[in-house]
Formats: sequence, C-alpha cells, structure tokens
Amino acid sequence: MAHPTAGDDRPSVAAAIVVKDGRVLLVRRRVGEGSLSWQFPAGEVEPGEAPTDAAARETSEETGLVVAASQVLGERTHPATGRWMIYVACDVVAGEAIVADEEEIADVAWSDSRQLISYIPHPLYTPVQNYLGARLTT
Repeated sequence: MAHPTAGDDRPSVAAAIVVKDGRVLLVRRRVGEGSLSWQFPAGEVEPGEAPTDAAARETSEETGLVVAASQVLGERTHPATGRWMIYVACDVVAGEAIVADEEEIADVAWSDSRQLISYIPHPLYTPVQNYLGARLTT
C-alpha cells in the first residue's frame, strides 16, 4: 500500500503487536503524543529498512525484548498523530520486557483484554483489535 500523504515527509512508523501468554506488550512514553501515553512499542522506519525489521528493532531498543515479525496486520494514517502506521504482529524470541530506553520509555506492561481499555481508552485499529481479540485472555 502506498504512503497516502505525499505532503508528509515524515517517515512511516512501525508498531509491534507483541503477545505472550495471552497478554499484549505496552510501553508508556515519557513524552506523550497527544492523548497517547500507553502504546505499542513503535518507532520510525529508517531509510531502506523493512517495516517488519523496524518493529522488531524498536521493540528491542525500547524494552530489551528480542522479537521476530510474523505478519503485517495493516497500515493506516493514525487518527491522533497523522502519521502513516504499519502494524506488525511479533513473536517473543528471547528476553524479558524492561525499560531499556530510559530517555524515551517510562514503563512497560503486559495487558490482558480487560485491562487494555484502561491503558488505551480509544478504539484500536480494527485489524489490530481482531488480532488481539483472538489471542488475549480476559
């Protein structure tokens, strides 16, 4: 899918949807993006980098967790930030989630489906919601 906002020169953002033991990994940024404080590990796709690789790299940089991309769930312009987002499902390969990038990340959490609404009060992107709905415990 082509980047729809030709006037926006900012790089695309890859978000990692990491599920382990029925819970999804969330990070709380030190500096919120609008109303977003808790979110999926994410960051800008570097020139020449595949979005799947960017999602795995950002997860490792932010949380110390080693993950491998399994599938792209979808792409869209984020309604709150206006950034072009690529959502990537990732599987845990090794490690434990910690605050690895203390300048950027304040906290990490594993959330089940019931807790998720308190972390992320706005509706999730439908393909992400569907993916999590089939994998998270309540």
